[in-house]
Amino acid sequence: MSPANLPHQGLEVSPWVVRWLALAAPGSSVLDVACGAGRHSRLAAGQGHRVVALDKNADALAGLESLSGVRILRADIETGEWPLTGEQFDVVIVTNYLHRPLFEVLLQSLSETGLLIYETFARGNERFGRPSSPAFLLEPGELYDRVRPTLRVLGYEDLFVELPRLAMVQRICACAPHFQWLSSND
Repeated sequence: MSPANLPHQGLEVSPWVVRWLALAAPGSSVLDVACGAGRHSRLAAGQGHRVVALDKNADALAGLESLSGVRILRADIETGEWPLTGEQFDVVIVTNYLHRPLFEVLLQSLSETGLLIYETFARGNERFGRPSSPAFLLEPGELYDRVRPTLRVLGYEDLFVELPRLAMVQRICACAPHFQWLSSND
């Protein structure tokens, strides 16, 4: 696969992820789900976090092999078993990816002090291109409704964006019940 065809290759890091990852305690464990070429794995590792970069695409993951603080995990999480059963993370990041059967697994992968940062496409995106199938587009309020019963929502948006391209997206940042807020005294 050529570099131009790698998932998320050339995309800037999401400002949503940058904003909320700042709340993570130094040295946090971070799971970057369906990470593609690893733009958010690189961001988290660059901030000193311990990262698991998870994707099924070996070519995409190859670019992360020499990155310090990043554990690469190749797995097809849609057809195979969840490869991280029993492991929990301080931060779970998901962008531009939706496989509804994984919602419960992702929530279980969050530590009791964890932070979920999720951003993906929503209904209405079919007007702007791919993804356009309802299987890959969140319904209005769906992300909020799936997260809210167990996590405290810190930020949520369901909106039209112009960058990095025209799209309808939903994004959420939510914390587990025992999330530790950083203070100026830390």
